[in-house]
Amino acid sequence: MPHTKRFLSPDLKAKVALELIRETDTISQICSKFEIHPTQAGKWKQQALQGMETIFSDKASNVLHKKDETIDELYKQIGQLKVELDWLKKKTGAS
Repeated sequence: MPHTKRFLSPDLKAKVALELIRETDTISQICSKFEIHPTQAGKWKQQALQGMETIFSDKASNVLHKKDETIDELYKQIGQLKVELDWLKKKTGAS
């Protein structure tokens, strides 16, 4: 009998990880509630804890700043290319 892979949303994974971090119930209770394997739940908890470190670090803001700079540079290049294309169309008489 083939086993089909179940897709779980990031929202569900976050809920499971938060419940595991809060430790209001045991791991087995949380896993049976969401119908997931305890090993998988442990991995999600580890990912959530590691992700929190990057959220509160300056690395995240630096990455976003570099991304914004790259986007601004690309828009500047697009504008320049559009002006050059319009000028060439005008010089060659193309419409």
